[in-house]
Amino acid sequence: PSHFSLESLQSLEDSTLQELLGQAETSVEILSKENDMFEKFLKRLDPKDVQIKVIAATPSSQLDMRMQRKKSKIKPSSSTERTLTLTVEQKFDIATRELDELRDELQRKKEEEERALDTHRAVVGEADLRLAEMKKLEYEFDRDIVRGAINPRTGNILGEKVIRYFEDRLRGRDTLIEKLRLKNSSLRVKKSKLQVQLKQKEEAGEVRHEVDYEQLKIESQQYHERYDEKNQDLLKLKLSAGNTMQVLNSYKKKLHQLSLESKQLDSEISQRRDLLDKIKAETRTVEKEKSTAEELNTEARRKLEDYRVPDVMEYVNERAGLYELTKTVRAWERKVEIAEMAQRTHRQTWRRLCQQSRRAAEQAQGRSRALEPFQTSLY
Repeated sequence: PSHFSLESLQSLEDSTLQELLGQAETSVEILSKENDMFEKFLKRLDPKDVQIKVIAATPSSQLDMRMQRKKSKIKPSSSTERTLTLTVEQKFDIATRELDELRDELQRKKEEEERALDTHRAVVGEADLRLAEMKKLEYEFDRDIVRGAINPRTGNILGEKVIRYFEDRLRGRDTLIEKLRLKNSSLRVKKSKLQVQLKQKEEAGEVRHEVDYEQLKIESQQYHERYDEKNQDLLKLKLSAGNTMQVLNSYKKKLHQLSLESKQLDSEISQRRDLLDKIKAETRTVEKEKSTAEELNTEARRKLEDYRVPDVMEYVNERAGLYELTKTVRAWERKVEIAEMAQRTHRQTWRRLCQQSRRAAEQAQGRSRALEPFQTSLY
């Protein structure tokens, strides 16, 4: 549409103008994409090479025109100026190189994404292992400390078992750190050996061709696929191991609960056995008492059968004799009380006499001791 003049454009209809506008926008979009691709291509090249290639691709007539413009220093008009364009072969070459570059970039992105995915998978796997390990540690701590380290007498947790538990854990961590350190040192030695071998190969001038690199790429791709398969298998095994660990922990909890119930049942059985022994002993005692009561009952029944009711006069005489005996007992009890009172009086009198005689004896001894110096002086 560049050959249309303003008058010709004004004479055209709206539909034709819209069609020409659509064509112009399409061509502008294509040219902008070609310019973007050409700019990306130029950024990856050396400026010297680009200048040489442009000069080589420029026709001689165009170079002559540029020289004439520099000499005359006259600005050409837009109708006589000719733009420098690329040939179809050059455009195809640039497009092919850009396509290869995009493919390489996509491959690099894909490899980076795969490495990032492998890294995330490894992190997730490590997190799963860490979670399983934490659950195991939590179960062992609950089993050994929260439940197993309780003093049955006081109900408190024993500090010695807690300290021993953490000391065992720290020793286990130290052992693991030592193993990892030895493994790290062995890997460093292996890395240094491989670096030495690689340096020797580089010094020996072993140059690989593009076919070898393609073969290595294919082998690397195969190894990556195998590695992904192994990672998938490893993840499945980790998941199955985690599920197995959960099932094992649940069975351990059930076993612990059943063992507690078994101990409780054993204690109840022993208590019931003791109660049964006591009931048997009481039963034997009751049977003996029963036999004794039956004998007493038999004897009482025999006596009841042999019992004879006395006569009325005999009963009256017996009651009169009992009354007389009661009066005699009361009289004698009164006499005994009077005799006890007299005895207490005589005892008090006797005690006073004894005290008076003792005092008289002590006074006589004191007098004799007082007279002893006078008697010795007289003699």
